[in-house]
Amino acid sequence: MSNLNFIQQKLNILANNIESTLKLFAEDCTIPFIARYRKDRTGNLDEVQIEDIYKLNKAFSEIEKRKESILKSIEEQNALTSDLKKKIEQSFDLQELEDFYLPYKKKRKTKADTSRENGLEPLARIIMAQNANGLLSLASKYLNENVKTEEDAFQGARDIMAEWINENIYVRKNLRRLFQKTALITSKVIKTKAEEEPAQKFKQYFNWQESLDKIPSHRLLAILRAETEGFVHVKIEVEKNEALNFMDKTLVKNNSESAEHIYSAIEDSYKRLLEPSLSTEVLTDAKAKADEKSIQVFAENLSQLLLAPPLGEKRILAIDPGFRTGCKVVCLDEKGDLLHNETIFPHPPQNETAMAVKKIKSLISAYNIEAISIGNGTAGRETEFFIKKIRFERDLEVFVVSEAGASIYSASKIAREEFGNYDVTVRGAVSIGRRLSDPLAELVKIDAKSIGVGQYQHDVNQTKLKNELDSVVMRCVNSVGINLNTASKSLLSYVSGIGEKMAENIVTYRTENGAFQSRKDLKKVPRLGEKAFQQSSAFLRIHNAKNPLDNSAVHPETYALVDKMAKDLKLKSEALIGDKEKIKTIDPENYVSETIGILGIKDILKELEKPGLDPRKSAKVFEFDPTLKSIKNLKVGMTVPGIVNNITAFGCFVDLGIKESGLVHISQLKEGFVSDANEVVKLQQHVTVKVLEVDEDRKRIQLTLVL
Repeated sequence: MSNLNFIQQKLNILANNIESTLKLFAEDCTIPFIARYRKDRTGNLDEVQIEDIYKLNKAFSEIEKRKESILKSIEEQNALTSDLKKKIEQSFDLQELEDFYLPYKKKRKTKADTSRENGLEPLARIIMAQNANGLLSLASKYLNENVKTEEDAFQGARDIMAEWINENIYVRKNLRRLFQKTALITSKVIKTKAEEEPAQKFKQYFNWQESLDKIPSHRLLAILRAETEGFVHVKIEVEKNEALNFMDKTLVKNNSESAEHIYSAIEDSYKRLLEPSLSTEVLTDAKAKADEKSIQVFAENLSQLLLAPPLGEKRILAIDPGFRTGCKVVCLDEKGDLLHNETIFPHPPQNETAMAVKKIKSLISAYNIEAISIGNGTAGRETEFFIKKIRFERDLEVFVVSEAGASIYSASKIAREEFGNYDVTVRGAVSIGRRLSDPLAELVKIDAKSIGVGQYQHDVNQTKLKNELDSVVMRCVNSVGINLNTASKSLLSYVSGIGEKMAENIVTYRTENGAFQSRKDLKKVPRLGEKAFQQSSAFLRIHNAKNPLDNSAVHPETYALVDKMAKDLKLKSEALIGDKEKIKTIDPENYVSETIGILGIKDILKELEKPGLDPRKSAKVFEFDPTLKSIKNLKVGMTVPGIVNNITAFGCFVDLGIKESGLVHISQLKEGFVSDANEVVKLQQHVTVKVLEVDEDRKRIQLTLVL
């Protein structure tokens, strides 16, 4: 089977489109570039489909490598038969391959190994054949200094048979199917831990049982975390008699003398080898599926968060709130550069409210501030109330911004490079301001796991999580396009074809030579060759460039085509850009060639209508209920406004403007069945909710969505 056949079996995509995509990967093209600028070659596949092809091609390669390794190992043991070789070569199931390899796998010395050394394998073969009588006298022939009695001989033979049964591919496949379909996961509290405070959040799992095949991903991850933290014991079990009955019927042919020995070997094999192995295997598989679901939830949330509406290039006063240590205040210019910082103390214990008001009004005037950004952490709501009471000379929009991960950024290498002369509190306030101006540009500087969206992100496979989140960030960055002359090294590193080292080279060149005047200038950056230019240039924008196409998503490789379109209309290219009426008169069919097809031309025409348009909406101010100051103010039946601040597999959390977020369970999102909360709500969405339940002791709020 070829990689093309393997991928086509998994995806509902035409073979020639898969083949074209694989060729583009072989040409070192990136997923964003292929999706945006090679639509005619791929049949208009989107980024998700292209990434699926990439992942499956990688999986195929890993299977092939594993097969090579297995074949080599068995061959080195002089045990590779033509039949076994054929079976391995024809298999593309990793689990089946491991079953083939199991008898030849290097392992610690087993009971069966000892019995073989004692010369008991022939006896085991005779018993397993089930056609011999007089086994007792037969066993006496195998006595030696290590095998004292006939029972010792039988026991040794049974140990060998138990291992054979464990390695029987038919038995393993069918038992695996039984475990996959019927296994129960059971968790029992460790009695000595039951009363510990940290254990209480797992209290519902102190005596829990559920079908492993049906358990939701978030619940499985919670149970496994409880086990990891030492509060519960977890077991995976199936009906033992069902498993043994299947094995008996499969392996015992008649009622000969051998039968009792085989029954005994079956029970031993199941208890000592098969059950532990298959229990671990199905739990590992279930965990992998739960990881995948959790990572999908996290990736979707991260995408929505990164593409949250930006305020744009405005002068911002940002506040990192605090009580005892005061509120850190920074003023930023349109580019997000720090103009001023200081600390005010409007809250207890200092209560220097009048002085704080005077300072804020002075800063607003001195730095021509257009908007205020307030972090939503400790003292966030109090600071919002304080700011909104101030009478400014002009209208100012006041935004409350999530500060999740701001402390991570503040202490990071990136923050030290940007603000080496300032302490972490100032850096945190700058991040809060920049998040309002451009969430995408600021959040890419923070480890995605620290942004605070998703579920059990620290419990899932970290390599898979990182790969998926990096993919999401790259997809978001390239879908928006970035300003080449203001983008940070972090942001540049996610641009198609760039990477960390090239991003550093671009920033260094920009610092030494000034702003880029055209996309062509990119070729002057050390080590940025033709391939990197091809992959990256169209995702980089240059505002006020001499050629307006440099501030669009039109690829430089098609600039000449745009010039031809304009010339055919007897216009200059700059006059064509933005002229919808003229653009509508262009027939895409007239410009199809060997290098570009109809899909690519339609994309160019669409881009020419609104060049460089940011796909994100504009940020909007949100007003929380001013009467809500803590969970104590919430009453059952109240209807209040909120912002969706996290989406999970079991529902969404809503920020009500107080310390605790409320949960809208997936069953409360709307009438009828909802399989995915993202069908109903999106991150940062402004919603209205009704309070169903308030548990002050456990700090839990249950809500229902009001549509």
